[in-house]
Amino acid sequence: MGFRLLLNEYINIERKVQSIALIGVENWGKGGFHKYGDLKRATAPVPAEAFKILMLHDPSHWEAVTLQHHQHVHLTLSGHTHGAQFGIELFGWKWSPIKYVYKQWAGLYEEDGKYLYVNRGFGFLGLKGRVGMWPEITVITLKKGMK
Repeated sequence: MGFRLLLNEYINIERKVQSIALIGVENWGKGGFHKYGDLKRATAPVPAEAFKILMLHDPSHWEAVTLQHHQHVHLTLSGHTHGAQFGIELFGWKWSPIKYVYKQWAGLYEEDGKYLYVNRGFGFLGLKGRVGMWPEITVITLKKGMK
């Protein structure tokens, strides 16, 4: 299909004189899910000063591993929760029963200059539909900050 699956590794994406280290770790899940993800191995060859984007499946990895990692991971992209396919979202306020299982379950989170975005996805698991938890495709625009 023309894509590369990053299994505890990274690729460098370059455009003109700028670059992004795109890192992918294998599944690392909370509860009974296997923990194959190895951030230490994936980032070992990445220069410390590189701008890093981490792709992972389960957002619980961010708080359990990524935030304490020796290299600063600027942005983490995750999914997994689907917002439980059920919830309420009104005027910027959102609630879903999945919040009792996952602290970071939908949207943007920040801690110490490290960001996590959890996408609710557009599919389903189990229940063949969604109630109040709209499907999502996210577009993120990165802009270089001033130093």
